[in-house]
Amino acid sequence: MTINADVYFIDGVRTPFGRAGEKGMYWQTRADDLAVAAMIGMLERNPSVPKERIDDVAIAATTQQGDQGLTLGRTTALLAGLPKSVPGYAIDRMCAGAMTAVTAVGGGVAFGAYDLAIAGGVEHMGRHPLGIGADPNPRFLAEKLVSADALDMGKTAERIHDRFPHLTKERADRFGMLSQHKVAAAYEAGKIQPDLVPVATRSDAGWGLATRDEGMRPETSMEGLAGLRTPFRPHGRVTAGTSSPLTDGATVSLIAGANAVKEFGLTPKMRMVSFAFAGVEPEIMGLGPVPSTEKALRKAGLSIDDIGLFELNEAFAIQVLSFLDHFGIADDDPRVNLWGGAIAVGHPLAASGVRLMIQLAAQFAEHPEVRYGVTAMCVGLGQGGTVIWENPSWNGRK
Repeated sequence: MTINADVYFIDGVRTPFGRAGEKGMYWQTRADDLAVAAMIGMLERNPSVPKERIDDVAIAATTQQGDQGLTLGRTTALLAGLPKSVPGYAIDRMCAGAMTAVTAVGGGVAFGAYDLAIAGGVEHMGRHPLGIGADPNPRFLAEKLVSADALDMGKTAERIHDRFPHLTKERADRFGMLSQHKVAAAYEAGKIQPDLVPVATRSDAGWGLATRDEGMRPETSMEGLAGLRTPFRPHGRVTAGTSSPLTDGATVSLIAGANAVKEFGLTPKMRMVSFAFAGVEPEIMGLGPVPSTEKALRKAGLSIDDIGLFELNEAFAIQVLSFLDHFGIADDDPRVNLWGGAIAVGHPLAASGVRLMIQLAAQFAEHPEVRYGVTAMCVGLGQGGTVIWENPSWNGRK
C-alpha cells in the first residue's frame, strides 16, 4: 500500500435539478436512475479512467427507502455499467451527504486504500419527502433533548433571525433576489451548462429531455419578495423567496490520489486541503457551517482572509447571512456564490455538497489569482460541514 499525500477532485457533474412533486419534471423518474445518469455522464467525460480501477463508490441519500435505498453506491454502480468487482455503499448525513461521500473516499485515498473513487448523492424529494417514515426516539422529547420542531428547518431559520435581529428580512430578501439574478446571469454566460448531464424524462404528455434547472425565477424582485407569506411562523421573516425549494436531482464526482493522477494522465480541478464537520444546537442548525469552517481553517493552518472564493449552500438566506456576518464578510461580497445558489437552482439535500464543489472547481479555472476556496453547508439536526480546496491553477506557483 502506497500512501497518497494528496487528494484531488478530478471532475464532477450533476443532473439538472427539478421541482419536487407531481408537477416536477422528474415525477416519473426513479431516484436511482438520476444517480446512474450522472455517473454515466461523469465516466463518459473521463474515458482515460479504467472502470475496473474504481476502488469504491459512495452515494448519499437522506431518505433511504424504495428507489432511493438498497445500498445506493453498489446498485447505481452496477446500473451504470461498472464491473461487478467495483464495490459501493450508501451514506446519510442529511444535507451534507454528498460532501461526506467526498470526504469519506478522500480519507481512503489519502490513506492509500483507494486510488480512484466515485462520490456523490441523490435526493428525490418528490418521491421521498424529508422525514417520511421516520420514527424519532421518544426520548428526544421526553427528556427535552431537542425542541419538538427541531426537524422543521424553516423554524430553525426563523430562530436565527431571532438571535441576530440585525440580519433583517430585507437583507434576506435581497440575498434571495441576488441568488436568482446571479444564476440567470451564469446561465446566460454559459457557465453552468457544461457540467449538466441531460436526463430523459417521462410525463403524461410523453418523453422529454431535462437540460436546465427547473426552479429558477429570474424575474424575482424585492417588491415581489416583500409580499410573500411566511409559512413557518405568523409574521415571520422566512419566505419561499429566501428558502431553497424542494428539489429532485443527483451529483457525482471523481476523486483520485497522486498515483492515479500520474498513471492515467488526469488533470485535477482542485486539491483537498482540509475538511471538518461540527455540531450545534439542532434548533439553530443553520449556524453549523460557522464552527465547521473554523475547525477546517484551524486544521489547514489558514485564516478566513486566505479564502478567495466561497460556495455556501443556500438552504436559507439567513443561514448564509449568519455565516458572512460571523466572519465579517459583506452580504454582497463578490467572492461568495458567484453564480448564485440553492435558493435559485434548488437543494436536493444529499446531492448538494458536490454541486458546490462543481461550481467552485469551474470558478477556480477562471480565477488563477485565487489559491483557496471553501465549500460549506448547514446540516439538519444541528451540524455543519466544510471542505477547503486549493486551486491547481493558482498563478502564485509560478
